[in-house]
Amino acid sequence: QEALAESGGGVVRPGGSLRLSCAVSEDIFGVALMGWYRQAPGQEREFVASIDNDDRTKYQGSVRGRFTISRDNPKATVYLQMNSLKPEDTAHYYCNANSVNYGSSWGRGTQVTVSS
Repeated sequence: QEALAESGGGVVRPGGSLRLSCAVSEDIFGVALMGWYRQAPGQEREFVASIDNDDRTKYQGSVRGRFTISRDNPKATVYLQMNSLKPEDTAHYYCNANSVNYGSSWGRGTQVTVSS
């Protein structure tokens, strides 16, 4: 049993779409700020999007308007819908859960590759 488990990555052409999923342990999902981060080779890991328990969302500027983060509370799952994908979006995407009581937890990540 993993605390966080990402899925949904793959290879798509520019302009295509992918939907990433992150299944979260029930004991931490309800109290955690959920987020997506990504890291390209040779680059620092960067923030992509986050969502809190009141459905307030934040986005990194380069993905705003193209990506949508959401959560399904009964399923304890967070999603990242990615539309109009660009080659610059190619990276390993990580799910993160952050809370006062449980600290910060990371999934193993899932690869997203945007290429012709």
